Amino acid sequence: MSSPPPDNALRCNLCGSIDVTLMIPSTLDCQDQEKLSPEDFRAYACTNSGYGHHGPIVRCCQCGLVYVAPRPEDDDVLDLYIAVEDPLYVAERAGRILTFEHHLKPMELVTGPAEGRRLLDVGAYTGVFVEIAAQHGWDAWGIEPSAWAVAQAKRRGLSMVQGTLEDAEFVDGSYSVVTMWDVIEHVSDPLATLIAAWRVLEPGGYLIVHTMDLDSLFARIMGCHWPWFMEMHLTYFTRQTLRQMLERAGFQVTWMGAQGRYLQAGYLASRVTALAPLLGRPLEWLINRARINELPIRVNLGDLFSVYALKA
Repeated sequence: MSSPPPDNALRCNLCGSIDVTLMIPSTLDCQDQEKLSPEDFRAYACTNSGYGHHGPIVRCCQCGLVYVAPRPEDDDVLDLYIAVEDPLYVAERAGRILTFEHHLKPMELVTGPAEGRRLLDVGAYTGVFVEIAAQHGWDAWGIEPSAWAVAQAKRRGLSMVQGTLEDAEFVDGSYSVVTMWDVIEHVSDPLATLIAAWRVLEPGGYLIVHTMDLDSLFARIMGCHWPWFMEMHLTYFTRQTLRQMLERAGFQVTWMGAQGRYLQAGYLASRVTALAPLLGRPLEWLINRARINELPIRVNLGDLFSVYALKA
């Protein structure tokens, strides 16, 4: 019989409680997984389609935060992200560009125009947002653990650092804006990541976090079949729990709202196939036949939201 997991593998990252209730059982082949290997990185790639494959998901009885427990070891997760390679992400670049252009415009209404100010994109992957921000006049930098992704970004001449925000030796108060697009749900200690963002921001600087909304109508309708329940996602926020965590890290939340994204038609169809093959395969056939694979389509199911938080 295996020994019970240590308290720190169960402990709530928001309130510190270990009083949890099982929300969704593990769907992996073996709940007592062996030590993760870097060769397992495919489940942690951004374009992975392993919907519905996840460890045990629990809800904290004290504050309501939902997360995977027991969590995998921090070093194991980091090793996976260092090893990640994701060519499909590069192929979907056009959709990413449209999405980040869509995010940048409202961001600058809040943070003010670039004017050469410094911006740091955390979990920048291949640097698409770094590139977009630089084109709009920001002194834009990215930090990313994947060696492959950083190499892709540097080939485009982008300012990238390989590593994590917590370990990087950025000077305190050295950035006007820090962004985290679909990142906070992946890290083992999201509170520590938010505190690290607070440290590197200048007073009056903004943190922008984009993540999934567990309390959205679409998530509640889908229940345990919500596609974002995946092995690489370790924490599932609602607007309330993310607000509470940001405030605990020292931020003042100024705005929250759902924001859609752009996907190319062929890529969108492949996601539908991964989730519902009987629907997705005919859709892929139609898109291929019509030769509209690269047609950009805006998708907004209301279950992805952005938060703007001020370092007062």
